[in-house]
Amino acid sequence: MLYGRDEELQEIASLVAAARDGRSGVLALRGEAGIGKTALLNAAVEPGLRVLRATGVEAEAELAFAGLSQFLWPVRDRLDALPEPHAAALHGALGSVPAERPDRFATGLALLTLLADLAETEPVLCLVDDAHWLDAATAESLQFAARRLTAERVALLLAVRDDRAPGACRVPCYPFTGLPELVVDRLAPADADRLLAARGLPAARRTDVIRQSAGNPLALVEFGAPGSAFPSGPAPLPVADRVLAGYQERIAHLPEQTRWMLLLAAAEGRGHLSSLLTAAAESGASLADLAPAERDWLVSVTGTTLIFRHPLIRAAAYQSAPADQRVAAHRVLAATAENPDCRVRHRASAAIAPDEEVAAELSAGAERARSRGGHGTAAALYRRAAELSPDATDRVRRTATAAELQLLSGHPGEAEELALGAEGLTDDPVEVTRLVRVRAAVEFERGDTRTAARMLVDRAAHTPSGEIVPLLRTAALYGWTSGETSAVRAADARLRAAGLDDRFVRGLARMIEGAYADGVPPLAAHVADALAAPPAAPDRADAVQAALAIGADDAVAVLTAEEIAHHRRRGLLGALPALLHAQARVQLERGLHGDAAASVEEAAALARDTGLTRRAGRLATAHARLAAIEGDETRVRAAGDAVPGGVFAQAALALLDLGSGRPDETVRRLAPLVAGPRRHSAGMMPPIADLAEAAVRLGRPDEARPAAVRLRAWADATGQPWALALALRCAALLDDAEDPYLRALDEHARADRPFDTARTELLYGEWLRRHRRRADARRPLRSALETFERLRAAPWAERARGELRATGEAVTSAPDADALDRLTPQERQVVRLAAAGTSSREIAAQLFLSPRTVEYHLYKAYPKLGVSSRRELAGLELVP
Repeated sequence: MLYGRDEELQEIASLVAAARDGRSGVLALRGEAGIGKTALLNAAVEPGLRVLRATGVEAEAELAFAGLSQFLWPVRDRLDALPEPHAAALHGALGSVPAERPDRFATGLALLTLLADLAETEPVLCLVDDAHWLDAATAESLQFAARRLTAERVALLLAVRDDRAPGACRVPCYPFTGLPELVVDRLAPADADRLLAARGLPAARRTDVIRQSAGNPLALVEFGAPGSAFPSGPAPLPVADRVLAGYQERIAHLPEQTRWMLLLAAAEGRGHLSSLLTAAAESGASLADLAPAERDWLVSVTGTTLIFRHPLIRAAAYQSAPADQRVAAHRVLAATAENPDCRVRHRASAAIAPDEEVAAELSAGAERARSRGGHGTAAALYRRAAELSPDATDRVRRTATAAELQLLSGHPGEAEELALGAEGLTDDPVEVTRLVRVRAAVEFERGDTRTAARMLVDRAAHTPSGEIVPLLRTAALYGWTSGETSAVRAADARLRAAGLDDRFVRGLARMIEGAYADGVPPLAAHVADALAAPPAAPDRADAVQAALAIGADDAVAVLTAEEIAHHRRRGLLGALPALLHAQARVQLERGLHGDAAASVEEAAALARDTGLTRRAGRLATAHARLAAIEGDETRVRAAGDAVPGGVFAQAALALLDLGSGRPDETVRRLAPLVAGPRRHSAGMMPPIADLAEAAVRLGRPDEARPAAVRLRAWADATGQPWALALALRCAALLDDAEDPYLRALDEHARADRPFDTARTELLYGEWLRRHRRRADARRPLRSALETFERLRAAPWAERARGELRATGEAVTSAPDADALDRLTPQERQVVRLAAAGTSSREIAAQLFLSPRTVEYHLYKAYPKLGVSSRRELAGLELVP
């Protein structure tokens, strides 16, 4: 019977009921030690559910996938039925087979697939107790899966200690951010009284117990137990500390050998009875010495496991022992351990001074964890190895590795802390360069790309020759994306001074000087080589940026499609946010607005899950341009707020102003942007055309002429049809001439940017009408209107309708929305793949969902499309 927990029990019952009905859900129970979280987890168990359990153990917090091993042990025979990449990821995580180039999130995707498969036969209830003590690799995998649970019939219930409560014991940083939570509070006095009454405590004593326990259920039970007394010591102590002190007093009255056995058990931490008894035998103790602790209800021994009745008892057994006894316990456990990871953990705990042998063992353990995808665990082990390294060089090298791994794990703050701490301990140029690269990556992730670029350029003067090119290529990329032109110039100058050359850096450096004819060829050559290389070739990531820099839409589309497909097949998630963002930019320009929104939505979810907060913010710029085209001011401004001061967000606001009839605002926003440090990038070329249109509408064409000259030079150098078309449109506007309009439309026909084409058609139609050629104006205006309506570009469509009416043509209302536009972004992705004949399991693998969630999205999409089966989907024009 749980007293005072009606609200919590109702939440849990709703979660389980939803899973039975086919709707997955997650709930994290947060509360202080002793608040009853474990009891609530147990209350969730019902007949007809497959139950999977795991409990975080402090002693296993640095053993990669220790928690996942607990969780999956009952269903390990089901792993081989999964698709090969998922089976390999889980086998690799569990150490049953070597992992090949593991991605730290591939295991989470595989776990999601396994849970979905298990739920095909019966609902699955996942219970995770003491989640704050889970190893980092398990926590990441669980969180990734939890965020993608939708329609799998899975309920995930977590219990985590709340270290924010007054007097609460400190625990590691809570890893499960962004999941639904329920705070479990202390019991009200009436409920506490009912609990004590049910346990037979006399009324005369209940008031005092309630006051001393402050509503903490564990304290109520302990303080109200027959023969117990309140712990001695100064009052008032925090409740958890008072309970801990009470356990310490009870342990102090046990026989010496019993206290030793409890210390061994606490130090061993995992409850493995065989390991405990082997260590005990080495020190002259035995199982019989545990009997007094069992009689006092401090521990229980069942089968092959020893269980502390509460984690605070284990803490009391460990903390109450003198330091020399704790060291002795760990030494005995290390000497008798069979598992190398357990042995090195105990050796590290027993170390009271630097010890290279132990540090080397920790480093080896870190590499084992890294080989299985446990980057966070590996970072912690390398950090401890550094602390135990007698040699300063080894200490710095291991700290640098720990910092790099923390960065890979999505923990930039911890990475920076490690890098800063180690940087002042060495003058070794290789190690300092590693540490500076970590700190620069942290600054880049935070959004301070200028500082990141400068740090790398400054470091290049002290970097070994073999490291200069990759260092300065990164610096140039940071400088290019942030508008820090001096960093790009300096990167190129340092390479030349060293007698080195890099096409990527040289091309960017020439571009920012406005020497487009010199800058485009090396970038184009870099892109061409990448197109001829296989997916995941080393230079392909830079080649995507090079293709974006010169506006090569086709190359960006091909490179991103191939790279995304490769990363999906391999379950490699880390690079996907950037690739999906690049893909979305091209989809948006090609008028595939729904596809662009789907790419951005997926990229944002993956960026959030992989700790790429800066990328998540930058993705808002794609939303901003899409909303600006559609004339949705609320969405444009909301997206702009996510990247305040960003040049592309400002460009989107300027486009919104232009479409809304506010050319003065457009000029005000764009004049500084098109003359700013980003003025040479492909993304700043369309705003020049917007500036020209706004300036002409205001009767101030000269304000746009210098930028238009630059656009023409850029377009001639790149040869991109869309850029040539925009340059010709500017010429037509600024010179009030017809021929540039006609030539612009010819260039548009070679490009695939329908919004730009429709804009030129609209302006040409307006020009024809003003010159009293109303019949000629109707054709380009009709074409423009059709495109604007298809793109849902409301303000531009209204303007085209007005012009058509002015020519004397009756204009019908806009047609119904395209069928795909009725779908959510994820439904659109699923439907396109299904229409192409891709199975639900294959779709799930590509989109990092479960097959049941894929079926759920299809079920929701069919009525919107007016179909009822996959066969009917194939008859729709859904595949671009």
